[in-house]
Amino acid sequence: MTTSDVDTGVPGVLRLAEGLRAHTAAFARALEDADPTTRVPTCPEWRVRDLVGHIGQAHRWAAELVRSREPGTVPDPRDAEPGPREGWSGWLLEGAEDLITAVEVAGADTAVWTVLGHRPAAFWLRRMLNDTSVHLADATLLRGAEFAIAPDLAADAIREGLEILSAPGLDAFRPDLAVLSGWGETIVLRAEGRSGGWRITRTPDGVRWERLTADGDTGEGAVVDGDVAMRGSVRDLLLVFTRRVSVDESAVTVTGDRRILDHWLANTVF
Repeated sequence: MTTSDVDTGVPGVLRLAEGLRAHTAAFARALEDADPTTRVPTCPEWRVRDLVGHIGQAHRWAAELVRSREPGTVPDPRDAEPGPREGWSGWLLEGAEDLITAVEVAGADTAVWTVLGHRPAAFWLRRMLNDTSVHLADATLLRGAEFAIAPDLAADAIREGLEILSAPGLDAFRPDLAVLSGWGETIVLRAEGRSGGWRITRTPDGVRWERLTADGDTGEGAVVDGDVAMRGSVRDLLLVFTRRVSVDESAVTVTGDRRILDHWLANTVF
């Protein structure tokens, strides 16, 4: 698969590992000379040190979940100790390798505990890659740099976000997300190029979604429209979808009932 000819399916394990290494390294470079006490505008409750601590801590936590196959309590990033700034890069890269190795040793298809029930070990490789990708955006935006992500990885970050938001049993873990239910309102995300898009439907039973082809349909020939549609590059859609950039500050275009999109964005947190 090339990054210009994108299938919005889940990347393979090797691609996930490659992406995790690359995005962890880019994250480390973005913050290598940052003031540890600086507040992160897109994560206003965190300082730079907390953001770094979260990434290194989360990778190691996920690795231990894979090794033990036992439940674990979600750690507080403020409890992480990334050490002095000059050692951040090595510490971060070690955490990413720890997770990659844990999945390789356990086997990508081995069932392990996750917050959404037992899933294949590769779940954590994908989850940590996508989490790192979003926090790479935090780091680059903080430094005024350009956020770069391959279209296939940006598409999968959106797809995984939708999978989580529509997962059975999510209300027990995140009851606050019940507000995303609705009465059939639809939100379409249309990506430029070969990335296709997604249609989100807000039902009384929760969030539902489907993939759209690059031509904007579901594969059955009928063009699918929504009550509101957001169009742009898959990178720009990801930045808005994860609330790293506001709609008005982004390069996306919106048509339809903006109130539906605004309510969605106001009530989702990544």
